[in-house]
Amino acid sequence: MFNQTLSLYKSAYGGISKPIWWLASVLLINRSGTMVIPFLTVYLTFELHFPLEQAGFTITVYGIGAIAGAVLGGKLSDKLGFYPIQFWSLVLNGVMFIVLGQMRTFPQFVVTIFILGMVGEGFRPANAAAVVHYSDESSRLRSYSLIRLAVNMGWAVGPAVGGLLASFNYRLLFWADGLTCIAAALLLRAVLKPVHGPVKKEVKKEVVKGNGSAYRDGRYIFFIILVMLNGVCLFQMFNIVPVFFKEKFLMSEAMIGLSMSVNGVAIALFEMILVYKLENKRPDVLYIGYGVIMMGFSYLLFNIFPPYVFVAFIYALSFTLAEMLTMPFMNNFWIHRSQDHNRGEYAGLYTVAYCVSTIVAPTLGAYVVRHLGYTNWWYTVAAICVLTFFGFRLLLPKRVQNVQNIQGEPH
Repeated sequence: MFNQTLSLYKSAYGGISKPIWWLASVLLINRSGTMVIPFLTVYLTFELHFPLEQAGFTITVYGIGAIAGAVLGGKLSDKLGFYPIQFWSLVLNGVMFIVLGQMRTFPQFVVTIFILGMVGEGFRPANAAAVVHYSDESSRLRSYSLIRLAVNMGWAVGPAVGGLLASFNYRLLFWADGLTCIAAALLLRAVLKPVHGPVKKEVKKEVVKGNGSAYRDGRYIFFIILVMLNGVCLFQMFNIVPVFFKEKFLMSEAMIGLSMSVNGVAIALFEMILVYKLENKRPDVLYIGYGVIMMGFSYLLFNIFPPYVFVAFIYALSFTLAEMLTMPFMNNFWIHRSQDHNRGEYAGLYTVAYCVSTIVAPTLGAYVVRHLGYTNWWYTVAAICVLTFFGFRLLLPKRVQNVQNIQGEPH
């Protein structure tokens, strides 16, 4: 049994290039310092005593800055290359986290977090283009999963350590987050040779492209809208859920961080195996749809069970399974619609989808919670997941839809 399991892990991780492993190491260091964003809503409401609406608006401003950064990062990646965009985004992001920790008033926080969002999110489309460059067709999906594994291993460390640091002094979170960003930039420069200018990399296409522009690819735009809706549900975990745990479950910051770290640990243990077993077996959007439904179920758990701490951990596990079925295959979808000259643009628009979700998720969540309560909000989130599920069903290839209609069950 042990040998079979070991063989399975070796197969799942085999064939991934050395630069991808280095890139994953850079992200592991970077994300191990992810402490500010998971606790930002709690920090603003309980430490700086901002109203929940102001805290939500602050996250919204972060999202607006992130949209600008994603678009700019994608364009610059296509023109200047992914390497310098990644490096300078990490450096400037680290500096801005440290600066943000010094802000005390609402206007100061709003201005600073806008800049933080802009310089930070410029990294994502550049990083996505880097993964395409350093991987081949046979290992690309698993390469993205390895990157996500590194991110989530960092996520397993960051919130847990952040919760402990917050119990002493919230300002320590900003220094830790900032310094790890800068350390990740230095590692990137040390282990990966600089790549200047846009790099052409042949990617086998599985679907018919539009006319070369992501913004004129109708099927992709519909996909992006669905990603935004999914993102609204996804990002509840990082803004409304921590406040919910503190208010209704009476959990400490350390316990909140520990429960959220379950997400990172589970992804680190199981996502690569899951992707290895599922890749190229069914259309990507089929798995994405299953994940979306699972995510809706995760939030319904809050209305099904009483507010006991163990429910937070059950939610984290259910949410993680949903995330593992959606995120890797969403990446695969946009990669196969992009071309050499517009990969940054496609990656940038994909990043924009999550940036918009970052804006809508806390603002809408805070508004509904304030006026209708948490219970109605969790029902609303579940309904959004159901709507999104049917949207992804429309993206299924017609031949798959026809087979499922004949057989009367998904497959």
